[in-house]
Amino acid sequence: MGRVGGDEFALILPMQDEPNYPSLVANKIREVLREPFEIQDQKVTISASMGITIYPDDATTHDTLIKYADTAMYRAKQAGRDTYRFFTAQMNADVLARHELEAALHKAVENGEFVLHYQPKVHLKSGRIVGLKALLRWQRPGHGLISPHLFIPILEETGLIVQVGSWVVATACQQIGRWLHGTIGPMQISVNVAGRQFIEGDLKGDVLKALLDHDIPADLLELELTEGSLMVNTERTISILQNLKAQGVQISIDDFGTGYSSLAYLRRFPIDKLKIDIAFIREVTSNPDDVAIALAIIRMAHSLKLEVIAEGVETEAQLAFLLRHQC
Repeated sequence: MGRVGGDEFALILPMQDEPNYPSLVANKIREVLREPFEIQDQKVTISASMGITIYPDDATTHDTLIKYADTAMYRAKQAGRDTYRFFTAQMNADVLARHELEAALHKAVENGEFVLHYQPKVHLKSGRIVGLKALLRWQRPGHGLISPHLFIPILEETGLIVQVGSWVVATACQQIGRWLHGTIGPMQISVNVAGRQFIEGDLKGDVLKALLDHDIPADLLELELTEGSLMVNTERTISILQNLKAQGVQISIDDFGTGYSSLAYLRRFPIDKLKIDIAFIREVTSNPDDVAIALAIIRMAHSLKLEVIAEGVETEAQLAFLLRHQC
């Protein structure tokens, strides 16, 4: 056994006749590590995520074996940690595909391959379009439009979301300016903001520059944050949002009900709107649990004097329910 680096260790074992031998050893390691350690009169517990690769079935060189074990270990971490995974050929294919997608995204940023599509927000009582949501899309050469579920998580993990997010703010403000100074007139656009834009980027500077460059009132731009992004570096996030709110920028919480924020935290943020996640709207006319959650969010928003928005309304029955409860 030896330390590979950081918190990673490698263990080389001769195979036994027992076919489940690697699993037995992995479980034994987990059991031993679950026993608490005592450090300066404090009990500390740790866990291990393990990747297992077998010679010569998986590879014949030590470098490749270690690389494959590392790949399997990360799969164990993704599975929730304190577990183990055997390396498979599919894992390698997935890693290669991931690297290819990362490289393509770096190129997409350089070549300007992203576009914004706009989804209308409708005021239920009047039927008027009162704003739009900017949706990021990737027009990948030779592949067409790529689903945001495939590339946005990678943008966030790699940090590219900071650069792309800055572009989204500028492009949305440019569109607001075109409509404002053209025949359509004032139209609010909301854009998603990732947690990393608060920590690694200059969100306040990006927003103020975009508003100034395109000569638009601040209240025509709305920033949408998830509950998760609010919980990252909370004090800095609150400070930035308060500064932007003071300028007139609108703030809303996206996908509300799916995160972990407490009401104590929520009331500290300068929020204008809550958006009920689509997961609670799909069955809001048939699932009693979804009805209870949607009503709780609507009532809470009203009591806090916030606007409340429902995502993904597709049926007359959903529409009638939301109208009835003043969403």
